[in-house]
Amino acid sequence: MEKSSTGLEANVAGLLCYVLGWISGLVFILIEKENKFVRFHAMQSIVVFGAITLASIILGWMPFIGGVLSVLLSILALVLWIILMIKAYQGDKYKLPWAGNLAEKQTS
Repeated sequence: MEKSSTGLEANVAGLLCYVLGWISGLVFILIEKENKFVRFHAMQSIVVFGAITLASIILGWMPFIGGVLSVLLSILALVLWIILMIKAYQGDKYKLPWAGNLAEKQTS
């Protein structure tokens, strides 16, 4: 696997894009200017975990049902977080259905 402009291997940088959710994605989208693999994973992290964060905030305002849905959303977020980090580390450009397409358009 090639190196990114950060000096890290691209697969390691791709994994790190997901470590802190949209925050680490934002850091990598700002510092990585060349490597399309890393930029894709950074943007996908921003889109996926930004949407989950926003949905969680909205659900927090809803009594009872919001709490139940928030727990389910947290489980989904954990599963996505693990899968996306593993796929990035393996060097796969794993695209989630809507977020992957959006991330690809934004980083092309």
